[in-house]
Amino acid sequence: MRVDVWSDVVCPWCFVGLANLDVALEGFPHADEVEVVLHSFQLDPRGRTTTPEENVAGIARKYGSSVGAVRARQAHIVSLGAERGIDFRFDRQWGGNTFDAHRLLHLALERGVQRDLKARLGRATFTDGEPIGDHDTLRKAAADVGLDPQEVDDVLAGDAYADAVEADIATAHQMDVTGVPFFVVDGRLALSGAQPPELLAKVLQRGWDESHPQIERLDGAADGECGPEGCAV
Repeated sequence: MRVDVWSDVVCPWCFVGLANLDVALEGFPHADEVEVVLHSFQLDPRGRTTTPEENVAGIARKYGSSVGAVRARQAHIVSLGAERGIDFRFDRQWGGNTFDAHRLLHLALERGVQRDLKARLGRATFTDGEPIGDHDTLRKAAADVGLDPQEVDDVLAGDAYADAVEADIATAHQMDVTGVPFFVVDGRLALSGAQPPELLAKVLQRGWDESHPQIERLDGAADGECGPEGCAV
């Protein structure tokens, strides 16, 4: 079974949601048969590099709120992240454009380290205070998860995987996705937001049960059957 997840690298709820999915999978009996694929989504396609102070002020303007209110909501996310081992340091978070980060995530998908790179980019953004739109940040994160440095440089120097990022975003728009994280289980069951592990576990089980129906044995009259000892006559 496959779980598709749309998310952005600068979305804190996305990292909480993915961590909750991991918890749900830990208790799921068929976890080793579940493939999780991450898809690109940009909360701000026109995003530019901004300092931590500019970033929080920009969030306040975007949502018609105050810096104090933004900080209060961030404090709530900090507590939720701590429950999942995520060290959110919003006082260090830079704003930035995530398009190139998403391109590298597509490379990482092909190399089998997509979830590793996603987590590493999250640490760079939310814990270490590194600008996500900076290529040096991306190179360091990619190297830490084992991606080939020359291959990474080639991707960042050109437009490789740009079509894949744009295709992900277009698919999200076709599904009327307006917020992330957005989960699709078994290509049929969708839910959005950083859902708790308990709900994600129920959706995983439903997806599995509906795509792997149990055979129901019905008793009825028959002329006979053949078995290892021969045929009944």
